[in-house]
Amino acid sequence: MRRRSLLAAAGMAFAAPARAQDRFPSRPIRMVIPVGVGGVTDIVGRILCEALTPILGQPVVPENVVGAGSTIGAAAFHRAAADGYTIFIGTNNHPLMKALRPDFPHDPVTDFVPLALVGRQPFVLAVHPSVPAQDVAQLLAWLRAQRDAANFGSTNPGATNHLAGELLKQIAGLDYTIVPYRTAALAVQDLVAGRMNFTIDSPTMLNPLIQGGQVRGLAVSSRDRSVLVPGLPSLNESGVTGYDLTAWQVLFAKPGTPAPVLATLEAAARRALADPAVQERLRRAGVDTWPDTSAAAAAQHVRDEVARWAPIAARIRQAAG
Repeated sequence: MRRRSLLAAAGMAFAAPARAQDRFPSRPIRMVIPVGVGGVTDIVGRILCEALTPILGQPVVPENVVGAGSTIGAAAFHRAAADGYTIFIGTNNHPLMKALRPDFPHDPVTDFVPLALVGRQPFVLAVHPSVPAQDVAQLLAWLRAQRDAANFGSTNPGATNHLAGELLKQIAGLDYTIVPYRTAALAVQDLVAGRMNFTIDSPTMLNPLIQGGQVRGLAVSSRDRSVLVPGLPSLNESGVTGYDLTAWQVLFAKPGTPAPVLATLEAAARRALADPAVQERLRRAGVDTWPDTSAAAAAQHVRDEVARWAPIAARIRQAAG
């Protein structure tokens, strides 16, 4: 009896660490942010990391892995184990990674498991004060006269504000030069300095500069006016009929992640995004949450965006040669 008791005790001693080791999460989680520091997706990702940390009971640590239209960050994410300890926050360029770079080995739908729709935000069209335009109609006339002498500040091909610039070109029939920068912050820095004529980017970065008179805001990129950017008309109502672009973020895990781990991450994200304090932090950054943040809604959104941007991606590739 005593020998059986000792063996049972020993078994329990070995089983307890094993159960603790199996518990998720038992160590810090890394969130890969595939864009530069200071952009809207970076800000949203960091707010979400801070919100998830107390819910999951482990630090959720942001890591910026930048370049090539988010494909460098996506590749780093895919090199990690499918165990839930590396997650990925994607944005508008996510559906175009494969379309713009056919050699990129990962499909935006099948190779990423959506966990949550995180945030959305209209962008702002802003010009340097030296540009002789007080509204969209005047800007369009000036751009048509300038043609490729006018320049638009963008981040890497496929990034959200690059898509915004390409969409404006195509709908309005314009021919300005799109100048790529490594990060949105660098493009905005050149806009303020007058080395760039205009851009379409997040109000998180541009609103303080508009309020300070360093740049001039003309319109928002969403189909309708936005309470997040009061006082500005939409491009759609300002003569660029059909223009509609909203920046968004989706949280992803890797395919093959165990179902209980996915369930834990999904529930944590849903709880974080339902928190009024988190929603207020996002609103202060110019970002709104979605009515439905679920993994199912996120998956449908990604599929819709892939279909929506496919023809535009084809035109971008054709123009690039």
